[in-house]
Amino acid sequence: MHKLTQHFVSLLAYLVFAIGIGYFSVAPRYQYAAPGAAVVKLSLSHATNRVEPCVRLTPEEVAALAPNMRRDEQCERARLPLQIEIELDGELVLATQAMPSGTWNDGPASIYHKFELPPGDYRLSARLRDSDRTDGWDYAYTGDVSLAAGRYLSITFRAENGGFEVR
Repeated sequence: MHKLTQHFVSLLAYLVFAIGIGYFSVAPRYQYAAPGAAVVKLSLSHATNRVEPCVRLTPEEVAALAPNMRRDEQCERARLPLQIEIELDGELVLATQAMPSGTWNDGPASIYHKFELPPGDYRLSARLRDSDRTDGWDYAYTGDVSLAAGRYLSITFRAENGGFEVR
């Protein structure tokens, strides 16, 4: 009889656990955005230029390196901060700077920003600087976008694809 009680208690505990998982899989509901609003999401991770340019090694310098360390260039690890601006209809809605990741500031800089807007048509301008220039931008995008209620507009960046991607 004692063993039957143990099995019953175990079964009851599993049942309570399963009901809890079932409940929390559907409740409480997560609201992605306010009803009637459109959402613009900027999400990117990009490795900026290095603080110091790479130096080309001579054949003698390459030969002096250990065999597993031989390479044509020697590069400092540190990278520059990433700067980005977003404008909608000529109004600056985001101006931010992201530092490179990593212990030696040698990884990509990442930015994630989300904001809600009323539905409608907008003129979007996005600008990114990943070099040491003090004015101007290395990449820019300008285009018309139409935002619908309950929909997302995604802004990403891929240098290898030419820059900003707006979907």
